[in-house]
Amino acid sequence: MHFMRQILPTILLAAALLLAWQTYCLLAAVLPLLLPAPTDVVGALFAERAQIGPHALSTIKVATLGFSTSVMFAFVASVALHFSPWLQRGLMPLLVVSQTIPLVALAPLMILWFGFGLLPKVLLVILVTFFPVLISLLSGYGQVPQAYLDLLHSMRAGKWQIFRRATLPMARASFFAGLKISATYAIVATIFAEYAGARQGLGIYILTAKNSFRADLVLAAVVVSAGLTLLLLAGLRLIERLTAHGYRGGRNAVR
Repeated sequence: MHFMRQILPTILLAAALLLAWQTYCLLAAVLPLLLPAPTDVVGALFAERAQIGPHALSTIKVATLGFSTSVMFAFVASVALHFSPWLQRGLMPLLVVSQTIPLVALAPLMILWFGFGLLPKVLLVILVTFFPVLISLLSGYGQVPQAYLDLLHSMRAGKWQIFRRATLPMARASFFAGLKISATYAIVATIFAEYAGARQGLGIYILTAKNSFRADLVLAAVVVSAGLTLLLLAGLRLIERLTAHGYRGGRNAVR
């Protein structure tokens, strides 16, 4: 019941927007070539489900692989930067600069350097999703109350013991916040990489539909993309809930 109360405003707002969109298309007699009505998009999605399905599966595989690899790299890098302040001071400006490179320039270069296979798409997803997770972890590491640190120091705890019993558990909330932010970028980065050059995926499907002047198919692919993103976020929400018990145990150990 609590979950329904949380999502009910979103459902009502989305329904109102779709109704306004549908009403405008009907009353203004807008050509479907320019702006298809929501019913046209749903009809196109149903009619093309056999074609869109494999493309969506390819996209979610690349996004999941790139995102999970990015999270592992971000965690290892965060630990290294946490224990080496001089390395953090040297690398952070370079990492910030890396986020200023536009995807529109980076994606074609990835395709040019690594071809049309899996590697360039995965690398692009890693580059896009790595930084938010890294920053969220480093921010979480700095949230340990000084009283916890003083207590562990008084018990002659080493750096790794402090990190495992205090620093890492306290970073959990920030970590999952960074994961959710990066997850919203993972699907978009994958589609953009596919759009720049791929054999299969929602990106190449959108490109083909655009070249055929099928706005309904483009929007149908966008709906599928949004659904994949929500699916990825739901998976993270489930992992967060399943690991909550262990996290509470970790916090009790700190206390």
